[in-house]
Amino acid sequence: MSKIDPELKKKLLKETQNPFKGLRRLLWIAFSGSAFLGLLIMLSKIASGNEFQQNNLLIQLGACILFPTLLFLDRNKDP
Repeated sequence: MSKIDPELKKKLLKETQNPFKGLRRLLWIAFSGSAFLGLLIMLSKIASGNEFQQNNLLIQLGACILFPTLLFLDRNKDP
């Protein structure tokens, strides 16, 4: 017989199924913010008439799509 509180047991089982969820979500938020800030800076440079490399713009756009998507997919699926 287990002497562990049922609520604690439920919480621990949930954590073992999805470890480091809080840390992952924090990283996705930080990476998303960084990608959008980088895109904003790049667009302001383009608007001022500076030259840019198309590859860099595509990387920033890809990051602006990828990291929020990962954040969305990592959400709680329980109602």
